[in-house]
Amino acid sequence: MQSLSYDRARDVDHAIELARQPGAKFIGGGTNLLDLYKSGIERPLRLVDVSRLALSAIEELPDGGLSIGAMASNTAAANHPLVRRRYRLLSEALLNGASTQLRNMATVGGNLLQRTRCYYFTDPAFKRCNKREPGSGCDAIDGHQRIHAILGASEHCIATNPSDMSVALAALDAVVHLQGPDGARQVSIHDFHRLPEDRPQDDTVIQPGELIVAVQLPPSPFARHSHYLKVRDRASYAFALVSVAAAVDLDGDTVRDARIVLGGVAHKPWRAVEAENLLRGQALDALDDAALARIGEAAVAGARPYPHNAFKVALAPRAVARALGIATGIATGMKGGMA
Repeated sequence: MQSLSYDRARDVDHAIELARQPGAKFIGGGTNLLDLYKSGIERPLRLVDVSRLALSAIEELPDGGLSIGAMASNTAAANHPLVRRRYRLLSEALLNGASTQLRNMATVGGNLLQRTRCYYFTDPAFKRCNKREPGSGCDAIDGHQRIHAILGASEHCIATNPSDMSVALAALDAVVHLQGPDGARQVSIHDFHRLPEDRPQDDTVIQPGELIVAVQLPPSPFARHSHYLKVRDRASYAFALVSVAAAVDLDGDTVRDARIVLGGVAHKPWRAVEAENLLRGQALDALDDAALARIGEAAVAGARPYPHNAFKVALAPRAVARALGIATGIATGMKGGMA
């Protein structure tokens, strides 16, 4: 039996100091780490409890943005009045993210770091997983790929990022604030998660001993016209097959700016820049079914599906069209769209 030590951090500096010890892992809500520990996927030698650090505040910033402490629970973030009023997209994503019990325990910082739900990663009975054992291979590529990536994958890994919250944060241009042995730094949410390339074991750019202390959101023009759409097997509680964070800024009846980010299709939240470019400058009355279909198809340009997940190449554009229809308020006029 492997021994396991436990320390409760007094403050951020103490937490970082404790994390210098070999085999140390931070633990907050524990909703992902403990599952992986019990199955033998994660093997920490020391748990550094950061759940009681003073990092749970949700506060308005001087520029009108918002700071969300890393230890704020998903429930607290989703239901905070400023989040619901100014960043509805984030609230919707969090409320779609898990059961109530899990949201009560899970933290914003932990949500950013949760590991993939790829069956071949979470079940040690499958021996080939480059994310779990670098260099061993990828059983998913020749296995059952229904939940796997169609964009941004590599020959080393086709797993997807499971976070709903991160998809919304990418649409809102969030910034992740870190503190570690070398001091404090800030990382754009767009750069925080990695594509697998030849290092699929590294989900993010976070360095050893670094602790997420906050996520900050700039003032957003998307408060009134946004929607988070999640397509999944069970509405009660399941990870996304495809999700869409769609947000538009309108100048009268014309789209001035837009964000379209997909979840469930890549190793990180997938920002559909080409689709956004097609949407900008469009008049709402020009966004008929055909126009929305073209925008949706642009969102999955370059997709490389596998036999069991090819349906995502058709599903994702329809989800984009539906999410945009709801975000812009034109959904009731759509013909043949997703119900």
